[in-house]
Amino acid sequence: MKPKSFVKTTGLNVQLLRGSLITLRRRCGKKNCHCRQDQPHETPALSFSQAGKTRILTLPQDLVPPVRAAVQRYQRARTALEKQGNSGLRQLEAWLRARP
Repeated sequence: MKPKSFVKTTGLNVQLLRGSLITLRRRCGKKNCHCRQDQPHETPALSFSQAGKTRILTLPQDLVPPVRAAVQRYQRARTALEKQGNSGLRQLEAWLRARP
């Protein structure tokens, strides 16, 4: 699904998301369900920390691609920010060493 059509149909326009895309696996408890012996039920979810606690938002399958993309954009932005911050620290250290 293209991002523009996704925004039109859902109204969701999120550029960055902090967290991790995970898969929840669980057994429903029904006596005759396949999950009792076979594979448990799987649900995609976004896991993130908020105020020191882990939160989990379960996602419908059609939200997985845009959520994955927003998480990846966040990770790239965070990596770029870390590089800039480290570069600034190196410059400050060099300046302090060169000072008379």
